[in-house]
Formats: sequence, C-alpha cells, structure tokens
Amino acid sequence: MSIIVLFDGVCNLCNGVVTWIIPRDPTSQIKFAALQSPAGQRIMQQHNFDSSQTDSVIVVDGDMVFSESDAVLKICQHLCAPWPLLRYLRIIPRAWRNTMYRWVARNRYRWFGRRDHCMLPTPDRIARFIND
Repeated sequence: MSIIVLFDGVCNLCNGVVTWIIPRDPTSQIKFAALQSPAGQRIMQQHNFDSSQTDSVIVVDGDMVFSESDAVLKICQHLCAPWPLLRYLRIIPRAWRNTMYRWVARNRYRWFGRRDHCMLPTPDRIARFIND
C-alpha cells in the first residue's frame, strides 16, 4: 500500500527532501504531488484539508491525513533502515515537535530559497509523481 506525500513544489528544501526520500524508498511505497498541482489540490479537497495550507508537508495514508511533524515521522516509517527508528521521536510531545517544525517551515524560503515553478521529475522518477 502506498502513501501520498504532498509537498510545497516551489520550496527548495521540500524538493530536496523529496529527492532524498526516493532512493531511501526502494519499494516505491511513497508517491508525491506538489501542493500547488491540480493533483495535490484534488487530494487535499478529497480529504477535507484546507488547500491554502502550504506551510506543511501533508501525508495521506488511506483515510488518514498527517501534517507537520506527524507527517515527517510517517514518511520515515516507510523508508529503509535506519530511518523507521525515528518513529520513537513520537515520545516527544507533539506541541514541541510541531513548534520546531513550524520554525523551520517559516524560515525555509529564507534559508534554502524558492523556485519560480514546481519541480519537474526526471523521466526515471515520473512514475513516483501523481499527475492529473
């Protein structure tokens, strides 16, 4: 069963993380869509998630939707070892984890920059991305 990761397609940090995830997911369990894409907007609408929320990565796993630090930890569960061990960070209260997540999210464009348009996947990775 695959999960869907919705990410900020114009954020250099977010694009870098997507590029980092792909080789660590050798079974291709994780599919991707930019939050700004028609597919991303459709998926958010299907799950009653506010489409104006682009400050968080969103993970859809079946009928469950995860955001902020919960989304990051959910992604790690689907990666090859040792990354699933990060699930134990759930012992840290969500409020603390999300405070750190929001701090990075607020500063991501300043620290890592942004693109004028969403990333286009390379031909060997196109199957990992959801298109409409």
